[in-house]
Amino acid sequence: MADLKTQFAQATQDVKKLDERPDNDTLLKLYALFKQGSDGDVAGAKPGFFDFVGTAKYEAWAKLKGMKADEAMLKYVDLVKKLRG
Repeated sequence: MADLKTQFAQATQDVKKLDERPDNDTLLKLYALFKQGSDGDVAGAKPGFFDFVGTAKYEAWAKLKGMKADEAMLKYVDLVKKLRG
């Protein structure tokens, strides 16, 4: 079985090939898990009030603060597998 980083990299490619675009909540979850798995805890200033998309992404990622990168990668891989069916 491939190691977690290889599975994570493959999942980042697989997510681009989904038959249907996931709903916004699922997209935010994918984004947050990806960022936590690849970059760690959220960093930088929260986007301005009128940057609705940026704020939503920032807040989704911030909710995962403290989650280990391996756990985030595993959850990302599992979610992509679920979406692919």
